[in-house]
Amino acid sequence: MSNILRILLLLFLVSGCSLDKKSGLWTKTEKIKKEKKVLITEQFEEETVLESEFNSELKVNLPGKLNKNSFINILNNNNGQIDYDGSLKKSSRFKFSKIDNFNQFEPEIVFNNDNIVFFDNKGSILKFDKYSKLLWKKNYYLKNEKKSKPILFLGNNKNTLFVADNIAKYYAININTGDLLWLKTNSSPFNSQVKIFKDKFFVVDFQNILRCFSIKDGSELWNFKTDQSFIKSQKKLSLIIVKNKVIFNNSIGDISAVGIDNGSLIWQTPTQSSAIYEDSFFLKTSDLIANNNSVLFSNNRNEFFSLDVESGAIIWKQKINSNLRSTLVENTIISVTNEGYLVIVDNRTGNIIRITNIFKNFKKKRKFKARGLGAMSDPDIKALKLKNDIEPVGFIVGSKKVYISTDHGRLLVVDIKNGKTISILKIDNEKISRPFVLNQSLFIIKDNSIIKLD
Repeated sequence: MSNILRILLLLFLVSGCSLDKKSGLWTKTEKIKKEKKVLITEQFEEETVLESEFNSELKVNLPGKLNKNSFINILNNNNGQIDYDGSLKKSSRFKFSKIDNFNQFEPEIVFNNDNIVFFDNKGSILKFDKYSKLLWKKNYYLKNEKKSKPILFLGNNKNTLFVADNIAKYYAININTGDLLWLKTNSSPFNSQVKIFKDKFFVVDFQNILRCFSIKDGSELWNFKTDQSFIKSQKKLSLIIVKNKVIFNNSIGDISAVGIDNGSLIWQTPTQSSAIYEDSFFLKTSDLIANNNSVLFSNNRNEFFSLDVESGAIIWKQKINSNLRSTLVENTIISVTNEGYLVIVDNRTGNIIRITNIFKNFKKKRKFKARGLGAMSDPDIKALKLKNDIEPVGFIVGSKKVYISTDHGRLLVVDIKNGKTISILKIDNEKISRPFVLNQSLFIIKDNSIIKLD
């Protein structure tokens, strides 16, 4: 009987206690459960999305000189404040075959003087003049490769266009004639911007490997491997070149800086917790931008980072939910959140200066006057009234205005000084690209054409 009592007593103690791994002593399980609950609460607090205006009546005047088309081929991805204040009247249309997977990537226009270079659904590269006349069309893919509808990532350097794609090919062509200079195959498909510096060009593949190739013949000069995730992100990766460093992100949120000559690691900064390491498919990080002192980027996890260029140390971190490329004007950061808030931030401190809801007028007004392309109809307004169904795609800062495109095919013109919407233009009923500017013309990419607005 005594043995039975001893067993029952032991079971009672075990059921109410747990072993402390550090001390080897028993401790109450209630305490452990409480600690776990706290951790869960903290995690949810980090993911809180900012959905309120702040200093909405504050007037903001951007400092500094206006840049003239400075973002074209720029190495640090920062548009700056562009000297653009167009009337947004429809000028011309550059047509190509419909891109079925247009919603799955972020296309980039290559400007060559006054000409436009882009690609179509079969991997054909097209060059148009400023009057939308086709100058040449070239395709260097086999029949079965064309059927896979390759996505091309483009970069140009004077007279040469460098191409990397999502089926592991990379090649160079003469941008004046379209003639092939060389063609190579990589061990893995590519998924990033293409950046060119002197005699090298850089691109990141789906294995999160930064590759450095010679512009002369495409031979690989060096590579730098970073960690991989089990599920590959579909978000196009970003890279910048600052102070002889190639700085890039990978699909799990790591930011790495390597030497431009040999790919040696300078610093690496993880920005995501191990808890979401394998959840990288849903991670969307904005393009990196930089000045001489800081690297700036944000993501759809409500995190905006400023990193030190030299060390990778976090200078500040702010709660801003955006996977759109920001714009830096001297010490002022302009960002647009995924919920449709225009956010102005002090780059030196990370302090938010003003937050304005640019979508709020969608629910208050039934009709908008749109300059150049006509006013929107009632069905269009009805669609825009559904705030949660609208997402911004990208933006530029031109003169005193912000031009914002949406996944509903609209272009919003917002006064930077007061954050109020000036006009809304209907470009299409489907997703359109972020805006591009060249020589006082604004360009928008659709799934079957490029629209030029003067």
